[in-house]
Order: sequence, then structure tokens, then C-alpha cells
Amino acid sequence: MRIGTVALVGAGPGDPGLMTVRGLELLRRAQVIVYDRLVDPRLLDEAPRARRIFAGKASGNHALPQEQINMLLITHARRGRRVVRLKGGDPFVFGRGGEEAEALAGARIPFEVVPGVSSAVAVPAYAGIPVTHRGVASSFTVVTGHGSASGRESSVDWARLARASDTLVVLMGVESLPRLARELIAHGRAATTPVALVRWGTTSAQETVTGTLRDIAARAARARLEPPVVIVIGDVVALRERLQWFDDNRALMEVAQ
Repeated sequence: MRIGTVALVGAGPGDPGLMTVRGLELLRRAQVIVYDRLVDPRLLDEAPRARRIFAGKASGNHALPQEQINMLLITHARRGRRVVRLKGGDPFVFGRGGEEAEALAGARIPFEVVPGVSSAVAVPAYAGIPVTHRGVASSFTVVTGHGSASGRESSVDWARLARASDTLVVLMGVESLPRLARELIAHGRAATTPVALVRWGTTSAQETVTGTLRDIAARAARARLEPPVVIVIGDVVALRERLQWFDDNRALMEVAQ
């Protein structure tokens, strides 16, 4: 029997228009799609005849364990099918795509990786926040906040992270925000450092809450922000006042209607 193939495809940060041309090509040819929670349903409509398997994950609630996802990809490929593993953002940016690629390589399944537009840069951009800007920030670091909530062990080196880059972008960290802010301040980051929280970035539901390390946790609690949220920490957040193009365009459209 002919062995099929698996494509680990990044679906982008939310807006289906940010899907890559190569990713869309593979999606339309797919016979099986294994997709994540944050994938826009309109992308699935590009492959109406494909079998769809939901493998979404939220904090503490996984539809399928990672090992089972790996085996699904291998099993369908061994049956000669064209499989697309459709993942939010980029497969290799906190998407566990590397683990899936290792499993496929170990099973000798032909595969390819299609990078996606990562929410780490796209969501700040839609909020009017460049992660680097001449004279303001010449470096940025992307870190996961998952597993750093109060009361849990964390592998994050807070002392190093606090001063590692001009801009910090934290994915999956809103539940850890109080501890994150405390640790950064304790290890030398100024309490007045600007912070932005962007929920459902790049989509019509996008909303942004701003503050400083000192008060952002309280502001998030008042706004009742829940995942998915991208956290941006650094002086570049102040540029949002002039550059919030997405929110401004949306407001103009609402007025026109």
C-alpha cells in the first residue's frame, strides 16, 4: 500500500486571511484534517470532503493526549491518506509541532512543515504594537506562560528574563499574569513598564487592555479577560496610541454602517 503524507501546517493567529499560500494549497488537497481549538472554522470549509478530527487543547482540558494525536497522524498516513495537521499560529512556536515531527520521522512517514504567521508577532501588530522599533526596542523574547501560574513549579529563569530583551511577548500566560508581573518587578523590571493584553488578536473579537506591570493584573481581572490572550511587555506598548490601525479601521467601519 502506498504511504501517505503528513503536513504540519500553521493556520496563523486567527484571521484566516493570514494563512499562507502553501498551507491553503495543502489544506484543499487534504483527505484528513487534524485541527486545533483556535483554528478558524472558515479554513476547514476549504476542504469540504476531508475527514475532520478535533484535537483542540485548552489549559487543563485536552480533547486528545499528544501521544494519541501523534498516532492518529501516523495511522492515517500509513493508510495512504494526505493528512494535514492544522495548528494555530506556527507549528514550531509552542505548538508541539516538533514532537509530532519527531514521531513522524521515527515512523518513517513522509512529512513537511509549513510555517504559519505566529501570534507572537501578528497579534501585537494588529494591536498597533511593533515588537521592535528603532530607538525603543532592538530585541524581543517570546516565552510561554503556561505552567507558571501561582502554586506551580516553573522552569522560567525570571532573573534572566526580566532583563533579557527590550520586549517580552508571553503566550498562554494570562492565568499566570499576577505571578509573572511580580517576578519581573522583583528581578529588576520597572513597575512602570507598559503592558498590553490582546485577546482574540487579528479577529473581529479583538480587544486590548493596557496598563503597567504594577497594575495590569488588576486591570485584567476587572476586564475578565480569558484566553486566548497575548501579553506584550515593554516600552513599544506606548506606540499603540498612534499605531492602533486595526481598532481605528474597525471604528470607522462601524460609523459608516
